[in-house]
Amino acid sequence: MRAEKPETFVPCFDPLDGGTAARVLFLFEKPGPKTSLDEGGSGFISRDNDDRTAEATFRFMRDAGVPRYEAVLWNVIPWWNGTRKVTKAEHNAGIQRVEQLIRLLPRLDCVVFVGQKAAKAKAKVADLARDLRLMESPHPSPIVRATAPEKWNSIPGQWAQVMDGR
Repeated sequence: MRAEKPETFVPCFDPLDGGTAARVLFLFEKPGPKTSLDEGGSGFISRDNDDRTAEATFRFMRDAGVPRYEAVLWNVIPWWNGTRKVTKAEHNAGIQRVEQLIRLLPRLDCVVFVGQKAAKAKAKVADLARDLRLMESPHPSPIVRATAPEKWNSIPGQWAQVMDGR
């Protein structure tokens, strides 16, 4: 991916998460600037990043009882290109990468689409999903917290459901 789009930054998976042993894939929308080394970020898709969305993700995962070793975080659009805007072409290219990722996660049994933009990939992922459970949740961003506090507050309960059916 990095070679295909050298003008973008593709963060790494968080080595503290479940990696290829993960049962749950939390698919967010697109990496933000705090993942980019060029913008002072960590270089990882991580709940430990220095931003409010990562902080909320860390807390919600803890409150939901989702063990770190059971989960991996990624994005439908895997690269940061300096903007939060998502084009249709970028979204379609990202979905192809999600298909590749799912093949690398042999223990995977649940995909959580985090946010409205990520949820747009659900139908395409369902086509290849075998017997994966597919769920949606609001995005843990400050925008959702400010504009839809009831959705924000529902996130830990929704994420707790991923541990059902283990």
